[in-house]
Amino acid sequence: MEKTLRIGILRETKNPPDRRVPLTPPQIIALEEQYPFAEFFVQPSDYRCYSNEEYEYLDIPLKEDLHECDILMGIKEVDKRTFIPGKTYMFFAHVGKKQPHNKEMFREMADKNIGLVDYEYLTTDKGERVVAFGRWAGIVGAYNGLRARGIKTNRFKLKPPYQCHDLDEMWAGLRLIELSPGLKVLVTGGGRVANGAMETLSVCNMVQVEPDKFLNREFDVPVVCRIDPEHYTKHKGGQKFSFSHFTRHPEEYESTFMPFTKVTDILITGHFWDPRSPVFFTKEDMKKPEFRISVIADISCDVNGPIPSTLRATTISDPFYAYNPHLETEEPAFSRTTNITVMSIDNLPGELPRDASQDFGKQLMQNTLHDILTENESPMITRATILKNGNLTPSFNYLSDYLSNSL
Repeated sequence: MEKTLRIGILRETKNPPDRRVPLTPPQIIALEEQYPFAEFFVQPSDYRCYSNEEYEYLDIPLKEDLHECDILMGIKEVDKRTFIPGKTYMFFAHVGKKQPHNKEMFREMADKNIGLVDYEYLTTDKGERVVAFGRWAGIVGAYNGLRARGIKTNRFKLKPPYQCHDLDEMWAGLRLIELSPGLKVLVTGGGRVANGAMETLSVCNMVQVEPDKFLNREFDVPVVCRIDPEHYTKHKGGQKFSFSHFTRHPEEYESTFMPFTKVTDILITGHFWDPRSPVFFTKEDMKKPEFRISVIADISCDVNGPIPSTLRATTISDPFYAYNPHLETEEPAFSRTTNITVMSIDNLPGELPRDASQDFGKQLMQNTLHDILTENESPMITRATILKNGNLTPSFNYLSDYLSNSL
């Protein structure tokens, strides 16, 4: 007789609570049909985007105590007081870069002989991530950038994304707005985030143009341009741009972004930034009269990073603040026309939790869960396993000092 594998879906414990889920109710039913030896249990939650009743309707049991489960799945970091010794957990742990705020949680996991599979490190042999929310960060971040523009110019109003039932409602509202002729929107990056942003911008029929035309022409329709590092950096020694060289030696490059600041109205960031990379522009640059950017939707949200006006992360309930470039300080959102509006929410997919959860669960089912549920230690699972029985795996031995030293 095949061994029963019990999987628990955790109630999110990070504050403010995240409404997303790793698997939707219909996805759990599909998995139980495909893997009859697997049983799923769901911790009750009053704020999850899928209600307790939606799980109960499909006869998925709600269970407060998950001690009998073998694998526990969540989304964000877990309250260290809730860990069950000896179990395997799957969530975005945010410990791989030695994040100080998660150190005590990580130590608690090691002390309790817990296994940790971090979604962030589920990758192909080529290092490409197989499960991520980046597309949804881009979709929502670009929408919030347009929403800020509407408020700032008093030209149109968009409902906050979290008040929309789903993506269809959000985009339906977007189709009703009329953008100013000649509006210029710039998107940085080429991955999931940037592509998600471009999805949203295509809904309101923005015309995509190449960087040289974006820089040198004005238009009678709203336009968008997407740029990669080759468009806004150059090698200090004059070498021809090479993306692979840039990723390995970003400190050898300098910014050439300034011309874009003179022609851009809304900047939407979807790039990956290395702390060794050049900043896009400086606080002094933002004081120049030719600096045209009035809204920055900083999806990347690197505080004290390449965008100097990103002073902090904002929240879903309070998404905007104003940056006064002359005083170099934060002010209330939309308090002065001369200020720059900043959106820097760091959990954007949480604004469309049902759509984002469904997409995330689909990725898990297609790429990962077969090996998890059949307990097959595939290379992908091995690459994503940070702790096994409370011990660091070889790929993550570099975290030993982070794990052992006190803050």
